[in-house]
Amino acid sequence: MTGTQAEIDPNPVARLDHAPEARPDPSMVQILSPQGVWHDHPDYPIQLSADQLRQALERLVIARRLDLEGTNLQRHGELSLWPPLRGQEATQAGAIMAVGPHDQVFPSYREQALAHWMGVTLPEILATWRGSAICPWDTVATRCSAYPVMIGSNPLHAVGYAMGIQRDGMVGRSVSCDDPATCDDPASCEDAAVMLFHGDGAMSEGDVNESYVFAAANHAPIVFCCVNNQYAISEPTTLIARGPLFRRVAGFGIRAVQVDGNDVVAMAAVLRDAMRRARAGEGPSFIEAWTYRMGAHTTTDDPTRYRSREEEAHWAALDPISRLQTHLLDAGLIDQDWLTDLDRRADDFGAEVRGAIAKIPEPDLVTELGRVYVDPTPENLRQQNELADWLALGEEEVADR
Repeated sequence: MTGTQAEIDPNPVARLDHAPEARPDPSMVQILSPQGVWHDHPDYPIQLSADQLRQALERLVIARRLDLEGTNLQRHGELSLWPPLRGQEATQAGAIMAVGPHDQVFPSYREQALAHWMGVTLPEILATWRGSAICPWDTVATRCSAYPVMIGSNPLHAVGYAMGIQRDGMVGRSVSCDDPATCDDPASCEDAAVMLFHGDGAMSEGDVNESYVFAAANHAPIVFCCVNNQYAISEPTTLIARGPLFRRVAGFGIRAVQVDGNDVVAMAAVLRDAMRRARAGEGPSFIEAWTYRMGAHTTTDDPTRYRSREEEAHWAALDPISRLQTHLLDAGLIDQDWLTDLDRRADDFGAEVRGAIAKIPEPDLVTELGRVYVDPTPENLRQQNELADWLALGEEEVADR
């Protein structure tokens, strides 16, 4: 640009034509095909009961309903922001089937459904996106850490936590069970590990790459779950990474696998294996979940500016809900009456989400201001007192000011 204002590109999609086409790696782990056909994987055997499969489908549907309600609440002015998760439900529904009773989950800002299944209440989840609180839930009781505000910091925090439980002797004490959700032997589940989520775009952050170094060097009991939804906000992942993400991490000396992130069965199988290894003291793993963000990056985003309808239609055919529902119908494990009842439960849940807004307490701004520093500075205390005096004023006094 030489002295003239840059011209606005009328067709941002065309600008990205130089980005290579996104293709999964030939080694990608898939168990349930897009057509709902089950193919056992030699490296990741998994057995799920009919009840577990039905529960997985219900979780997928409930996760999508949570996203729909969250988006609508933001559009109605009840939330300041909402990061949609539509299309990525299987990554979270698969993850919850791999979390053991002592494991700690470090979510990204898009794992709202997983956070809820970990025990975080709906008002607590929505309070963050309403701007009423930063992390109102008990991260110890729920074993679910806070949403990351600074994207690159969360992996470092998670690795530090993993190194801590490692040094506390909570790793490799016993034989770790394959299915923590249904384990009948508590002694086999006494070990702990960390499951961390970050996106594909986060891999361009220096802090994230440093976390890989620390995890590998310390043989930390952590599983990195990288949710590759094909876009780092508006930039295609293939533009910022010209090779598969999981192969990049293998260079750090970390066991790395790419899995079909729209296949809830494969997600459960691969994450169970990785978490079992971490609890047993076999070190870190990296799981690239190959999926797609069907909605916007956040409710401030317009994805039509950077991706095509043809691309969206391609991924719609790979929908994680459709493939599991098809499999269960074909196997005779559910019928239309069951699906009708599921729709009713989803409607009830949607009403619960909307009703949670009224249960969010208004923040005490004076108290929150006092939490800026561990040891408040004189200036911080002065601002606290000034804010308290201002809030105590009546409407007429405010108008006079």
